[in-house]
Amino acid sequence: MTSMRELLASTAAAAADYLDTLDTRPVGARASLEELRASIDVDLPEDPLDPAQVVDELRTAADPGVTAMGSGRYFGFVIGGALPAALAADWMASAWDQNAGLYVGGPSAAVVEETAGRWLKELLGIPPSASFALVTGCQMAHFVALSAARLHVLDAVGWDVNERGLAGAPEIRVLVGADRHVTIDRALRYIGIGKQSIVPVAADDNGRMDVDALADALAARGEGPVIVCAQVGEVNTGAIDDVGAIAEIAHGAGAWVHVDGAFGLWAAASPTTRALVEGVGRADSWATDAHKWLNVPYDSGLAFCAHPLAHRRSMGVHADYLVHADGTSAPRDQLDWTPEFSRRARGFAVYAALRSLGRRGVAGMIERSCAQARQIASALSETDGVEILNDVRLNQVLVRFGDDDAHTHDVIRRVQESGEAWMSGTVWRGRAAMRISVVNWQTTDDDVRRTLAAIVAAHTRRAEASAGPAPAPA
Repeated sequence: MTSMRELLASTAAAAADYLDTLDTRPVGARASLEELRASIDVDLPEDPLDPAQVVDELRTAADPGVTAMGSGRYFGFVIGGALPAALAADWMASAWDQNAGLYVGGPSAAVVEETAGRWLKELLGIPPSASFALVTGCQMAHFVALSAARLHVLDAVGWDVNERGLAGAPEIRVLVGADRHVTIDRALRYIGIGKQSIVPVAADDNGRMDVDALADALAARGEGPVIVCAQVGEVNTGAIDDVGAIAEIAHGAGAWVHVDGAFGLWAAASPTTRALVEGVGRADSWATDAHKWLNVPYDSGLAFCAHPLAHRRSMGVHADYLVHADGTSAPRDQLDWTPEFSRRARGFAVYAALRSLGRRGVAGMIERSCAQARQIASALSETDGVEILNDVRLNQVLVRFGDDDAHTHDVIRRVQESGEAWMSGTVWRGRAAMRISVVNWQTTDDDVRRTLAAIVAAHTRRAEASAGPAPAPA
């Protein structure tokens, strides 16, 4: 059998070889589902295999189906890359193999996470007294934050949800923007709040919640506990709700304000974009991702709560066999703040990313992505038959081609099949659009140029095909 040292050395070399190909390999996957199943879905062996053989054969079989999400020309689904320090720290986290649930299980993992949480609050404009949790993604960050919100608003009307559950509890009304992300609805479902309790609030043409409509909805709600969900970074347009005004109105009505800031909350980290999220620190809870704009490896979500007692009561648990940290100056047990007992020590990658970048590096990464998004929008807006559908103030660009949905769908398909770049499609206000998300630290001006050339070429070919052959000369 290959030794552990030999195996890890050869695997590291293979990983570096893959990263070296990002500038030249097709961005999209190159194999069909049938081809991948044929190479990967083999019989389970009866006897052990050499680990080196297993890894080598896995790498060979999987490579054609690997999407180059770390490429500077991947613009789909607001997916960042992996910063060098974050990737290396993530490898070390796997090697150290700490169970980051209790301080006693991995003291360094706990202190690293504690430090990263403090840094994150400073960067994102969140009150230093807020509690935090590192979870798998923004979906689970919503779950954590809204669990705390549920406990808090029910406590305010005399109902202890931890003791009594939800059966017979006062109904919680949840006011959300009409263009909210689906993870909000899903998190509410996880905590026992159904669709009938959700009240959509009108949004403007860019997806920004109408504050006057929110005030009307709150006035019409009657008695009972209320949660308001604001959005910082609409997933299609990048639109940012006026969280300060929302908090003023909502808090006046006794409501909890939660912020979905999956990627847009990072605007607070840059002096040039900070004004876009002014007032965000007045909310009660926040959710965002580190594997988006901070560019750490998957999976890494962040939840913050301005009411640590509600946060801890909603998540924490004790058992006699566990070695809990107790006392006011005690170390931090991560399982008091997250829904998991056993969890990956994902704080190492976040810590390494933040320390390697520093404040200026984080700000520069945000500013560069926004500038590149504006560059893409400006260039495409000057192309005949191309329409920019959103106000590009952050990192999202919505583009429509030609006069019908088919033209736009075809341009997206042609760009994806070219391998030169990859972006997804969406529907905005009933019309098909190309959705370009600029969020990768590796995206260069040359990547932007190559992507623009691929988009314009696909649009031109589609337009020529639609026009048909030129008439024969008389």
